[in-house]
Amino acid sequence: MAGRKRRPVVAIVGRPNVGKSTLFNAIAGERISIVEDTPGVTRDRIYADCSWLAYSFTLIDTGGIEPESKDIILSSMREQAQTAIDTADVIIFLTDVKQGPVDADSKVASMLRKSGKPIVLAVNKADNYQKDLPDVYEFYALGLGDPFPVSASGRTGIGDLLDAVVANFPAEAVEESDDDEIRIAIVGKPNVGKSSMVNALAGENRVIVSDIAGTTRDAVDTVVKKDGKLYRLIDTAGLRKKSKVRDLEYYMYVRSVAAIERSDITMLVVDASEGITEQDARIAGIAHEQGKAVLIAVNKWDLVEKDNHTMNEFISRIRSVLSFLSYAEIIFVSAATKQRLVKLYDEFDLIYANLNLRIQTGVLNEIISEAAMMQQPPQDKGRMLRILYATQASVCPPTFVLFVNYKYLMHFSYQRYLENQIRAAFGFKGTPIRFVIRERSEGKK
Repeated sequence: MAGRKRRPVVAIVGRPNVGKSTLFNAIAGERISIVEDTPGVTRDRIYADCSWLAYSFTLIDTGGIEPESKDIILSSMREQAQTAIDTADVIIFLTDVKQGPVDADSKVASMLRKSGKPIVLAVNKADNYQKDLPDVYEFYALGLGDPFPVSASGRTGIGDLLDAVVANFPAEAVEESDDDEIRIAIVGKPNVGKSSMVNALAGENRVIVSDIAGTTRDAVDTVVKKDGKLYRLIDTAGLRKKSKVRDLEYYMYVRSVAAIERSDITMLVVDASEGITEQDARIAGIAHEQGKAVLIAVNKWDLVEKDNHTMNEFISRIRSVLSFLSYAEIIFVSAATKQRLVKLYDEFDLIYANLNLRIQTGVLNEIISEAAMMQQPPQDKGRMLRILYATQASVCPPTFVLFVNYKYLMHFSYQRYLENQIRAAFGFKGTPIRFVIRERSEGKK
């Protein structure tokens, strides 16, 4: 059976001040702008979904770590490089033509060469191609093949660079598993019990353990067969200790991006003894933005002193902090005692079915028409919004195209109302719903 496609992951690695974030913005373009102020989604973006020619990929900027002293530049660069090796299919190693190849570049280049991952060497700040070309040639000494001169600020040379990047996308890097597999990314803060959750879920049912491009160095995908169904558990555990908590959170965030991208369902593991945190919200925000189904598993529930109100209060706090995930299912479990773990598989099945649910066009239009009769659409200066036609364009996540007479009248609040009506009729528990609004005159069919 043919596999499913996923976007390869491309990471940018380099010393501080070589222009990593500038190159990231130049490649990502307007895709990094945030139009919706969603709680939990950082405005300091480090990833973006990009495309070049016929290829789509996820770009990760490792420019978030700026060492405070020269003594730790190399160690931080090694951590950046290792994170890129762990998560990326292709690595862009960015250097600075003005400074030339320095000692830190050489040592990290040696590390990258040994990784076996495709490396594309980019030499930034080559603003004057003819003048800077002789200095660009010095970078052949790094042993990473042809250096590509670019100017991230001037946005020149980027096309040739991306040609080299996409040429390194191997077929097996984008062909992902069997269609019958349900892929679950296990994400969350360090020490919330992600690995324990995977081990408990696998139990004696573990049938395949394999290293897959895009997984972390410390973790492997675990494929579990239960009741004739296959579940691929993508673990993001295995973070090494860092000198600073800020670095730890950053690497956790980078790895979560890559794991969520590969998943059908993102299971956010929350520590019941700590409660829901801002870090949890940031990770959940990634899944929401990428249109992934979400399941919130509150782990270590056995350690919490409870009364008749404890669970409801905990759910209320989660709903408050993760208000943008109102569709997410919540389940209370314990990896240590295996409390309710069996129910997780039922949740995976239910959410996956909703993620792939298709609504017949006729039935969908009936629901939309009834919704419009119950609550009048927005109007302005004598013009009223009319929804002329609705159809479901795709699944994963369920995406609906609404043809309207005046697009500007489709307020966010009314779109949310329509979403609630669709959910009331068809469920869609666990999965986000996307709308595409198209304007069309009423006289056209």
